[in-house]
Amino acid sequence: MDSRSHTHVTAALRLCLHALLAGLLALVVVRAVSEDAADTAAVVAVTLLTAALYAAGAVRSSAVQPKGSVQPKGSVQPKDPARPKDPARPRTSVQPGTPAGAWWLGGLWVLWAALLVLSPDALWVAFPLYFLQLHFLPMRWALPAVVVTAAAAITSFVVHRQEIEPGAFIGPLIGAAVAVATVLGYDALFRESERRRELIVELVATRADLAEAERTAGTLAERERLAREIHDTLAQGLSSIQLLLRAAERSLPENAPATPHVRAAREAAQANLAEARSFVRALTPPDLEHGSLAAALERLCARTTAPELTVRFAVSGTPVELPTPYEVALLRTAQSALANTVRHAAARRAEITLSFMETSVALDVVDDGRGFDPSGAPVHERGTGGDGGFGLPAMRARARSLGGALSVESAPGQGTAVALTLPLPDTEAERAA
Repeated sequence: MDSRSHTHVTAALRLCLHALLAGLLALVVVRAVSEDAADTAAVVAVTLLTAALYAAGAVRSSAVQPKGSVQPKGSVQPKDPARPKDPARPRTSVQPGTPAGAWWLGGLWVLWAALLVLSPDALWVAFPLYFLQLHFLPMRWALPAVVVTAAAAITSFVVHRQEIEPGAFIGPLIGAAVAVATVLGYDALFRESERRRELIVELVATRADLAEAERTAGTLAERERLAREIHDTLAQGLSSIQLLLRAAERSLPENAPATPHVRAAREAAQANLAEARSFVRALTPPDLEHGSLAAALERLCARTTAPELTVRFAVSGTPVELPTPYEVALLRTAQSALANTVRHAAARRAEITLSFMETSVALDVVDDGRGFDPSGAPVHERGTGGDGGFGLPAMRARARSLGGALSVESAPGQGTAVALTLPLPDTEAERAA
C-alpha cells in the first residue's frame, strides 16, 4: 500500500475518534440537562473542560504532525533509546512518546474520572480513552491503563446504580478487549504493509542494479569480442602488409625510384595498423558466408604466404554442422595461430587439422618453427604488449566462452602446437539431461 494511503487512513481514523469523543461528551451533557439533576452545572463545566483540553491536544498534535507521516492511529510505538529523536516532534508536542503527550492524557483521565463521579453516563467515554491510551503509551503502560479505566467505569456504574449486574462488567471489558484487538490488529497490518513497501523498494533498486550490472557485463564482453575480431582480421592483415612492404623495401636497390613509394606505403600501413586497434565495430567473417568451415580453413592455408613456408590443411572424422559461434571461434583461432607462425616462428612447414569426434571438435595448428617457452611468452603474445596484441589470451577467452579449452605446447627449437577443443552442443545437452 502506498504511504499516502496510510496517511489518508490515519486521518480518517483520527476524525472518527474526534467525532466519537465529541458525541459521547454531548450525550453526557444532554442527559444531565434533561434529568435536571442538582449537579448539572458541574457536569456541564467538567464536560466543557474535558472537551477543551482534548481539542487543544488534538490541535497541537495536528500542528506538529510531520508531513507525509504514516504513523497509524492507535499504533503502539515502543521507545527505542538508540533511535535519534525526530526534530519534528519536540518534547512539548502532544505526540506519542513525549512528556507533553503523557501529561495531556493524564489530564484527560483525571477530568473523565471527575465527570464519572458526577454522571454515570460518563462511563461511555471510556471507549475512546482506551484508544488514546493505546496510542500514546508504550504497551507495558497502555494495557494497565486500559484495565484501570475499565475498572473505574465498572465502579462508577455500580456506585451510581447501587446494584451489580453482569452488563456492568461485560460492557466495559468487551469495549477494552475490542479496543486492544483493533489497535494491535491495525498496527500489525500497518507494520506488515511497511515491510512489504520496503521490500518492493529494495527489489526495484536491486532490479535496477542488476540491469546496470548486466549492461556493464554485456558492454565489457562486446568490447572484448570486438578487440579479438580486430586483432584477428584488420590488425593481422595490416601487420602482414607492413612486413611484406618492409621486406620489399630491403630488397630494392638503394636508389631505386620505387623505394620512396614502398616506404610511404609501409608507413601508411603502420599508421592504419595503429588506427585499426582503436576501432570498435562488429565484424562478420566473410569466409564463413560463402562456404563451410573446412573450405574457409583451406582458403586460409592457400593464401597464407611467407618465405619458404608451406601450409597444409586436413580434415579428420565426419564433418558435422556447427553453430556459427563455434565456426567463428575455430576460424579465428586458426587465423591468429597461423599469423603468429608467420610473424614469429620462421617455420618451413605448418599444418592445420580440423578433427570431428563423437563428443567434441578440435583444431590443431602445428609448425616446425623456432618455438618458445609458453610460460615466458613474449609480452605482446600475452596481450599486454605495446602493439596491443590479443593473441593467446584472446584464443583462451574464446575457448572458455564456449566451454572449451586451449592448449599450447612448445619449446625453444622444437616448434609449436596450438590445440583448441570444443564440446559438441548436442553432447552437452545429453549430459545435462
